Formats: sequence, structure tokens, C-alpha cells
Amino acid sequence: MDFIKETFEEIVVEVVNLSRATLKEAEEFKKILTQEIEGGSRKMVVDLSECEFIDSTFLGALVVSLKKITSLGGDLKLVGFQPAVHSMFELTRMYRVFEAYPSKLEAIQSYGKKI
Repeated sequence: MDFIKETFEEIVVEVVNLSRATLKEAEEFKKILTQEIEGGSRKMVVDLSECEFIDSTFLGALVVSLKKITSLGGDLKLVGFQPAVHSMFELTRMYRVFEAYPSKLEAIQSYGKKI
């Protein structure tokens, strides 16, 4: 499975279970996030800790999903940047747009959730 959904009460965590997240997977991923948002999810975490690389198309899917969820009063946070992914976020300045956390637990707790 390329994407694994985990739920912690009202917080949805989508784990990207890929070493390379590219154009090939971006459309499916965007569809999954859109379904969650349209289904009422307002607190989401995307776990990228398995990803060694993401391309601009996959990054675009994250941006579109962030815009969609924030327009509805929600938030989408990221977790688990490996070096190349971190570089991509630095290069594109997307680190200014997304809240990112070193661990899934910290991202979940940032919503005020005690685990």
C-alpha cells in the first residue's frame, strides 16, 4: 500500500509509504486527501518519513490540499523530513507555508491532543 491512513480520534494521519513520491502517485494522493477533507476531516497530518524524495508534482498535491483544508477552517501538518525532502522544502520555501514536526507524536500533540 502506497498510502496508509491512521486515525487518532478526529486527527487523520496519512502515511506516505513510498521511498519516491512523484507524478505517478501525486494524483492518487491528492484524491485521497480531497476525499478526507470533503468527508469532514479538518485536522490532518501527512507523514513523509518513508520518503527519500518528493517531486514538485507531489509537493503541489500537498499545497492544493493545504489550501482546501485551511479554507474550511482546518489544518494540514507535515512530519518526518528526510534530507532530500527537507532540501526540497527549503529550496521552494514551502517550509514557510507548512507546519512541520520531527515526529508523528509531536504533530498530533500540536492539535492539543494528549497521547
